Amino acid sequence: MEENQNARTEFAIKELGKRIARRTEQGELHTSAVPGLSLFRRDEPTEPMTGMYLPSICLVAQGAKRVLLGDDTYVYDSQHYLITSLHLPTVVQIVDASPGKPYLGLRLTFDLREIAQLMADSHLPPPRTQQSSRGMATGKVTLPLVNAFLRLIDLLGEEEDIPILAPIIQREIIYRLLTGDQGTRLRQIAATGSQSHQIAKALDWLKGNFTQSLRIDDLAAQARMSTSTFHHHFRAMTALSPLQYQKQLRLQEARRLMLADHLDAATAAFQVGYESPSQFSREYGRLFGAPPVRDVTSLRQLAVSTTGE
Repeated sequence: MEENQNARTEFAIKELGKRIARRTEQGELHTSAVPGLSLFRRDEPTEPMTGMYLPSICLVAQGAKRVLLGDDTYVYDSQHYLITSLHLPTVVQIVDASPGKPYLGLRLTFDLREIAQLMADSHLPPPRTQQSSRGMATGKVTLPLVNAFLRLIDLLGEEEDIPILAPIIQREIIYRLLTGDQGTRLRQIAATGSQSHQIAKALDWLKGNFTQSLRIDDLAAQARMSTSTFHHHFRAMTALSPLQYQKQLRLQEARRLMLADHLDAATAAFQVGYESPSQFSREYGRLFGAPPVRDVTSLRQLAVSTTGE
């Protein structure tokens, strides 16, 4: 029985890969008409790249990806999904891809408020434990989960049905996650009043106010925790201290400003909250592996060579 189930799951994953391949023939990223659903393709392994993971589930139909969160390493492939329940700064690398067998994956973002509502509607109890754990984990891919994603991607060929059917399928996917092997993690963060939920709210505040001076005592008070307790739970969930988290938000936004808005390094530094351009340059180099001007120049050259422009 189990062998038959594994064979059916493997077949479904291959079908998922075929659908992703068809939708990504013209490029590496396909932002679909289904809200929150993105499809990805890469024909070769990549260098490690910094980025922000959103609350989401990521599936791989072919190939493999490695994600570094602090000192933790997560590898996911066609047998394992990655679930992220917070906004987390990471280092990401595709480790298994080739022109003959490209990396094929997808990401579906979700809202913790929707998860909390589904918990209430389904009478799913919040987890008993209050112990905070990482906001990222891998879980085993199941046939019902893959089948739901197949139906979601199939809606891309019937776009008039997306407004009605996509929310129903997305709700099913969240339900599968809540009742799966990583469901406790999601329920812990979505449960209003839990310490994990309070940390999630603190992260939301940081994302909207990262240019401001950070007062840890005030942030801890907002979360209704002592400063030491707040520090402990924040690091347990993000693998970073609040100051490290703010720093990564600032540096990633500065990089975006230099790339997209063509700001010089000093202007970008001041705009994201730095008072010292030299400190900004040092910390930027530590995070991205090169000083701002050299890093941005390299990224622009890479973009040109990739698009063939």
